[in-house]
Amino acid sequence: MTDATRASARRIRDRRRRATPLSVLGELLLTAGVVVLLYVAWQMWIGDLIMSAEANDKGQQLTQEWAKAPAPALPPVLDDGSGVDAAHPRYAPPEMTAPKDGVPWGAVLRVPRFGADYAVTIAGGVTRADTLDHGWIGVYPNAGMPGQTGNFSMAAHRTTWGKPFNQLDRLRLNDAIVIETEQGWYTYRFRTLEYVTPDSVDVLDPVPQMPDAPPGGRYITLTACSPLYSLAERIVAYGVFESFQPRALGAPASLKAVS
Repeated sequence: MTDATRASARRIRDRRRRATPLSVLGELLLTAGVVVLLYVAWQMWIGDLIMSAEANDKGQQLTQEWAKAPAPALPPVLDDGSGVDAAHPRYAPPEMTAPKDGVPWGAVLRVPRFGADYAVTIAGGVTRADTLDHGWIGVYPNAGMPGQTGNFSMAAHRTTWGKPFNQLDRLRLNDAIVIETEQGWYTYRFRTLEYVTPDSVDVLDPVPQMPDAPPGGRYITLTACSPLYSLAERIVAYGVFESFQPRALGAPASLKAVS
């Protein structure tokens, strides 16, 4: 070993010996920062993709179970006073019982605009711990029931935890919003989108934002935080009820893919 090599080795050993508590703390903080960044990446992107795929798989499995089971009997045919169209009868939507907080409801949300594989479980309540952080779509307390007079209002995450409502801003006029149950499919049609402050609870009224209006229509309201990764506002999508398709008649045309 040459003198120059020995001198270089001594300098390296000297630098290592001169490590101070401050330098050690700096290295620990740097390591902690890397760990935090990796956790954020997992929570916001990688874990999100996995949780979203799992949620859709579970929803698809539930719909497949319903498809394999014997179809329930047809509900009564609606007659609005002008007579029944025998070729294209309209059926009375079965009334559902309100879900319990934190409990999956036996209903799945299907939105063709969000993809053919989109099928997310609906559960009771809108708290994070009991419902939303499980990747479910939550039903607001006192919401109207699918297909019935009133406002069927729901909430879900737009980012993280599977982000079921991440694509609310992609909805277009007349897009189908479908609630699938063992009985069949409740189809709503998207009408409009708006952004409101978090305290705008009137979007949940039986007639959205019209607290003094007499109930009579059948609406659906989907809410989520906005903008992405922020709690500053709420994005709200509204729709109106179109029809109920009994399972015995097969899937409705409203579930067809959109372009």
